[in-house]
Amino acid sequence: MNECRQPLPTPIRSALDGRVAAAVRLALSAGADTLKFFQDSNLRVERKQDRSPVTEADRQAELLIREALGQEFPDDAILGEEFGSQGGESEYQWIIDPIDGTKSFICGVPLYSTLIAVVRGRQAVAGVIYLPALDEIVVAATGCGAWHATAKAAWHPARVSDRDLEVGLFTTSQVDSFWQRGAEAAYRELERRASITRTWGDGYGYLLVATGRAELMVDPVANPWDLAPVEVVVREAGGRFTDWSGEPTAFGGDGVASNGIVHDQALALLRPSNA
Repeated sequence: MNECRQPLPTPIRSALDGRVAAAVRLALSAGADTLKFFQDSNLRVERKQDRSPVTEADRQAELLIREALGQEFPDDAILGEEFGSQGGESEYQWIIDPIDGTKSFICGVPLYSTLIAVVRGRQAVAGVIYLPALDEIVVAATGCGAWHATAKAAWHPARVSDRDLEVGLFTTSQVDSFWQRGAEAAYRELERRASITRTWGDGYGYLLVATGRAELMVDPVANPWDLAPVEVVVREAGGRFTDWSGEPTAFGGDGVASNGIVHDQALALLRPSNA
């Protein structure tokens, strides 16, 4: 990416003692590393205990980030999808998902992302969503706004839409995960109310909300590494992020992100499914 490698927006250049700038740099570097494996017919796919896919690309990208953090911020804790947790002595924890959307990745679909968050006291204070195959990125830090760049556009403020769901886009990651939650009726009603429904989910769905291209993104089942990076991005873009019970947390096991306008109507449908 050309434009997002230009100087970062002034509000976030030195935010959190350089951690935000480092998060951007590491997301770009690790994301670029995944492209070496993307759409490679020789890529070997393994299955974890939960039957979710994992590849050498996932592991290598996370190790790249961990190694850099060990050198730059050795006192910070780390939690990553592939290699678990590592303790630290500072107030900060890094949360990493090297490839969010591995199912898309292994199918050669470019809607996967590299996610990195900085968390303090179980509250995300910085986050990056980088789409390597699309060369598109959003970064945010608490009080510094959310910023968006693409291969064609330099850094500019990211902002949620002001549209209602009836003329908007509802997106999710995988429809049958609603069924797993016993939330089929909630999904059907959200689909009925939305002008457009698509499964452009994972980190990309949250990026769409933060940049005003989608009104609602819902994850029925998710982990902190799926949600912590996007929580602060959506919030700083003027939107709202909660779990299904309405708590503003990335540690609730599910997620709802919206432009704020449609959030309460979504929660009204999802909350009964959370009982």
